[in-house]
Amino acid sequence: MAFLNRKSAFTGLSALALSVVAGAAWADPLPGLVNQDFTSYTGSAPKGPFTSVNPVGWTGGNGLIFIDGQDFPNSAAGPIYLTTYGNPVGSVKGNYVEADGNPTFESGFNYTVTGLTVGKTYSLSFYQGASTQTGFGYNPITNSNSPTTNQWIVSLGTQGLSINYNAGPYDPIYGQTSLYYNNDPNASIAASPLMTVPYQGTVGWNYVSVNLTADATTDVLSFLAWGDNGSTVNLPPIAFLSGVDSPPGLGSGVPEPSTWAMMGLGFIGLGLMAQRRRAKSPETAQA
Repeated sequence: MAFLNRKSAFTGLSALALSVVAGAAWADPLPGLVNQDFTSYTGSAPKGPFTSVNPVGWTGGNGLIFIDGQDFPNSAAGPIYLTTYGNPVGSVKGNYVEADGNPTFESGFNYTVTGLTVGKTYSLSFYQGASTQTGFGYNPITNSNSPTTNQWIVSLGTQGLSINYNAGPYDPIYGQTSLYYNNDPNASIAASPLMTVPYQGTVGWNYVSVNLTADATTDVLSFLAWGDNGSTVNLPPIAFLSGVDSPPGLGSGVPEPSTWAMMGLGFIGLGLMAQRRRAKSPETAQA
């Protein structure tokens, strides 16, 4: 019976490992996206405002949205405004977006995608991280130093994301909130996994995916940083983005660490099962 329990456990791990790998590829990626790490631009060199750097293929990005570089002086935590408590660490090698998640100080930024099939669901993967601006973090709502939350709102439609300022409910932790929307009623909208940032802390790069359904052959891919549930209280939360449409993991060429871990468990389970079968075969023959 113990052998059967171990076999069931290993079989489950193997199946889970295979499902992790297969699940990441069940939908095709969005076609034709380039400049996924914002290293191509026509304006000033990073670090600088999104609209001043002017990354190739991207539009919008007004407000406190920046393109940062990997070298420390031009990074998010470097001395050039806007400075955060830390830099996102991980396998991202190129430039990255740094966006204030307070909707009062930002807008969406967009990329036009062509060659889509109407009604088809696509998978979009990217790296995200988060921090907060230095010198901030005191929350007047809770009268304490507060953690922040952040995520990316992503849409695919004939128009980009917009903000309805101070139109959301009052959050007991973060105060007055705003709402995001897309004027295209058929746009597909998804939210990335929520990141919680400790006071004066930083969340490193995480490789995530969302699914988006096209409603036209040419659609607008739109990103909007969404911190503290859309709060307009100026803590402020900062979101990072790079590796847009980078299925294998930007700068690494391999699955993300969690995928490798599950694959490893699965392969170990398969190996032990094979060893067990080989060990039992003589006994079976004698019986």
